[in-house]
Amino acid sequence: MDPSHMTLRELQRALLSNRSTNAIALRVHQAEPAAMQAPTGDPLSFKLSVARELLLRGLRARMQAGPVWETPQAVRDWLRLYCLDLEHEVFGVLYLNAQHALIEAVRHFSGSLTQTCVYPREIVKGALQRNAAAVVVFHNHPSGHAEPSRADEHLTQTLKTTLALVDVRLLDHFIVAGDRVVSFAECRQL
Repeated sequence: MDPSHMTLRELQRALLSNRSTNAIALRVHQAEPAAMQAPTGDPLSFKLSVARELLLRGLRARMQAGPVWETPQAVRDWLRLYCLDLEHEVFGVLYLNAQHALIEAVRHFSGSLTQTCVYPREIVKGALQRNAAAVVVFHNHPSGHAEPSRADEHLTQTLKTTLALVDVRLLDHFIVAGDRVVSFAECRQL
């Protein structure tokens, strides 16, 4: 069972219950038949993944409530949690409205241990579909080294130029490596 597919009520029940996670899932399944199937595996791992999902949703709600730059720590915390334990590179986009509040967070591309192919056209399409005024892009470095590569710098400039053609601003590019989150804007590379 994937906690990201559970309702808020199911997540809260799963986290707060003192019973085994199989009993929790069975009770929720009986109460809401289409909700989920019983989990398998380690009950502690399941509870941790449920807690992680609750934190992700809470942080996402904070980013949707107002400009993301009013809660920069929420953005960094969300990115750390979102990229936690990923064994391959992923590239995602935070689509923002005109007030820079979060519209939607999307994982666009997945790659290998050391690289991901990113297609600027798809990011432009995503921005136009969501009527986004700005975007923040992010990707992880599973190696644990948060320093931007030359390819990262080139991609950032390409995205900035491409998005500007359709009046969408690239506000930042974050690289997540374990607990470290590097911001291109803070490093004056944007």
